Amino acid sequence: MTSETVILAPAPPRAIVTPCVKVCAVDGLTGVCLGCRRTLPEIAGWSKLSDEERAAIMAALPLRPDPMASLMAGQV
Repeated sequence: MTSETVILAPAPPRAIVTPCVKVCAVDGLTGVCLGCRRTLPEIAGWSKLSDEERAAIMAALPLRPDPMASLMAGQV
């Protein structure tokens, strides 16, 4: 009778939900990303936030002013 040790590979990390649309350009006036409407501190700390904190930010994003509007307002 032999004993076998089964080694399981670790599960891959769980994907983090993000509003990123791969359009990373921050409006200097507002400090908001033109693609996802997050602030630089939100973007930088995204992976460290809890699921609840990320969900709260994502729920607030559609309510934030459109950063493109402030850029376009300056153009004639």
